[in-house]
Amino acid sequence: MAEPARARPKPTPETQHYWDGAKAGELRLQRCDDCSNVYFPPRPFCPGCASRKVSVFKASGKGFLYSYVINHRPAAPGFTPPYAIAVVELEEGPRLMSNIIDCPQTPEALVLDMKLEVAFEKLDDTITLPVFRPAGG
Repeated sequence: MAEPARARPKPTPETQHYWDGAKAGELRLQRCDDCSNVYFPPRPFCPGCASRKVSVFKASGKGFLYSYVINHRPAAPGFTPPYAIAVVELEEGPRLMSNIIDCPQTPEALVLDMKLEVAFEKLDDTITLPVFRPAGG
């Protein structure tokens, strides 16, 4: 019997630029044209000042490990434990939830504030996920 597949996000008109960017190997964020706030997740207005004058830009893809938990239970289809569920703080400011790859999934290896860089995991022809790995690795 085949293992259940990993859940796929469903792009919406508001998030399509993000998924198109990931497919192209870019981490795209939004910036408010009025107050310069950079934010995530994607939405058509600034969460800081409510302006609808927002722009999409290519982020650096650099950040650091803000927080994480290591899951050891085989509960999520498409994941083999142990795996880290991480919060990454991007160089541009926003935080996003992701996974850490190319690194042992242990507290000794996953050090808070470690520098990370984005990588991309293609799930299918539609969805590519941004994931993170230790910088320079």
